[in-house]
Amino acid sequence: MIPSYDFFIHPMYIVELRKDVWSDDPVPAKLTYDKRKYDIDIVYRGSHIRKLKKKSYHVMFYKPKFFQGVQELHFNSEFNDPSLIRNKLSLDFFSDIGTLSPKAQHVLVKVNNRFEGVYLQLESVDENFLRRRNLPKGSIYYAVDDDANFSLVSELDKDIKKKLSLGYELKCGNEHSEGYISEFIYQLNTISRAAYEKKIVKYVDVDKYLRWLAGVVCTQNFDGFVHNYALYHNEETKLFEMIPWDYDATWGRDVQGRKMGHDYIRIQGFNTLSARLLDVDVFRKQYKKILKDILSHQFTVEYIKPKVEGMHEELRPHIVQDPYVKSKIDVFDSEPSLIFRYIEKRREFIREHLDKL
Repeated sequence: MIPSYDFFIHPMYIVELRKDVWSDDPVPAKLTYDKRKYDIDIVYRGSHIRKLKKKSYHVMFYKPKFFQGVQELHFNSEFNDPSLIRNKLSLDFFSDIGTLSPKAQHVLVKVNNRFEGVYLQLESVDENFLRRRNLPKGSIYYAVDDDANFSLVSELDKDIKKKLSLGYELKCGNEHSEGYISEFIYQLNTISRAAYEKKIVKYVDVDKYLRWLAGVVCTQNFDGFVHNYALYHNEETKLFEMIPWDYDATWGRDVQGRKMGHDYIRIQGFNTLSARLLDVDVFRKQYKKILKDILSHQFTVEYIKPKVEGMHEELRPHIVQDPYVKSKIDVFDSEPSLIFRYIEKRREFIREHLDKL
């Protein structure tokens, strides 16, 4: 049974939202869920997706303050993904291969009694994300632009960064958080090649980073290397971990929803940290072993097929009612086979290139 959310936004505030889709200033609204009412703030979310007909929403709870243990939720329209399942499929895949990953579930959304269709409800990556997993407190940083490239040089103006924390927005943390990220970026770039194996392990959980890298490489999220992620600095281990985010442009389709070739992204990935880690023989062998293991277990049609078919079957009755996508039901129906073909070809590509590591 897919959960259903009923939002009421006063028409005056709908006008306000539509007037400037790029505004991050929320408006008050009410949510009814399971016969209970909640006072919320709501605003459009995303970057390029704000221009789409089917809007995505960021919801913050303030009375009561918590909803099922969370203070905020993201509702993604997944409008550019004709399957509507790629984001969830990816985030679940990351979790299966040993990477911290937000929970996602499909839901039905009504706004002012009008059915807006099928959405993907995404867990916010914040202190509650850590609490629900019994993880130590720590700082969480969102990669908000291409300056989150693990480099000393800005991706945007090609000059030395004025601050090493550029490209990141602190979601939760303390007065030391900016120092942690700045030190990490500095060290990962300046530790000598000879000392890298011994010293970098003081700053990043290498095994988890390599698992995350394998996940990006398998799913082929082109933006995943310098964007589409959050960083978690664990206060107990003092190490950084990667958390994936925004993975609808995957499994054979790009950010515009167009078909993407299975050989678009090399298996070494991109960004400075990936390059420096894979320059170390021990880490390169470790990455190769992780990839081989994932190819044998989670990145197979046999493993993914029941997940895809289960979601497709559950969503289909609601897709034909969704005012934004019901006219594309034939494309929706052909998506599972497209995803399976992508997995087969991508597996072959990765296997062929393992020896180049």
